Amino acid sequence: MKSTGRERTVMRLAVPNKGRIADPIIELVEAGGLKIENSHTRKLISRTSDPEIEVLFARPIDIPEYVAIGAADIGITGRDMVLERGSVVDEILDLGSGAARLVLAVPEDSDIESAEDLDGKKVATEFPGVCEKFFEKRGISVTLVPVGGACEAAPYLGIADAIIDLTSSGTTLATNKLRIVDEILSSTTVLIGNPDARKKYADKIDEFSLAIRSVLSAKGQRYLMMNVLRDNLDEVRSVLPGLSGPTIMDVASDKGMVAVHAVVSEEHLYSLISTLKRAGAKDILIVPIERMIR
Repeated sequence: MKSTGRERTVMRLAVPNKGRIADPIIELVEAGGLKIENSHTRKLISRTSDPEIEVLFARPIDIPEYVAIGAADIGITGRDMVLERGSVVDEILDLGSGAARLVLAVPEDSDIESAEDLDGKKVATEFPGVCEKFFEKRGISVTLVPVGGACEAAPYLGIADAIIDLTSSGTTLATNKLRIVDEILSSTTVLIGNPDARKKYADKIDEFSLAIRSVLSAKGQRYLMMNVLRDNLDEVRSVLPGLSGPTIMDVASDKGMVAVHAVVSEEHLYSLISTLKRAGAKDILIVPIERMIR
């Protein structure tokens, strides 16, 4: 790990200070149990509820390089940012959130139908590093026009024939009368680490990763509890989609009754409850799951 000043005695986590993925990342970290002091102010360095971890708030595009040079030991940002910077980091965990595509788009009335049609033309983008590799690999000669924002306006301002930009739903592109002609890459939010720091803080990184995974595993899941007559147990079990169950326990006050517990997907609950009721379940409780460790 390269030296960046005085030796730190705590692990440093870099998270975005702004942008579309900033709030979801901070919410995820805190849902995992790591509370960030004054997270709403997002000052450069903040302490956390764990005295062995501090948080560095930084621009998403800067996080890969901060992690690579050791200014931070681990960080959370978009995979597109890691690829754009070309930083040498380890990908520890794909969070699966913040999904977006980096696409090549042109005005709706353009006669450009493919990347090859851009040979000799101009392309505006916030991702010149990724784009240069994309066009070089295809043997296409373009002039890249780096922009810092409002990329969609570039063709209409006459500064570019096409753009390469991130899109989640495609709505912004459609609103600006742009159509997609190619996809460069897909991106999600990832947890990355400095290769040397992963050795120095191995236990602490594993602890943090487990906390994050437990929150991600719990998303969309509910804990279902009910009482069932023993005579109806087989029918209830046949309609109950549990992850690894269900768990069945005796009810001390009624030997003819058992308690059934299971983790089920939220998307199944709407029709499942009435089905369970018809199968003989009663006293049904549905409880949110904050974290789940498998």
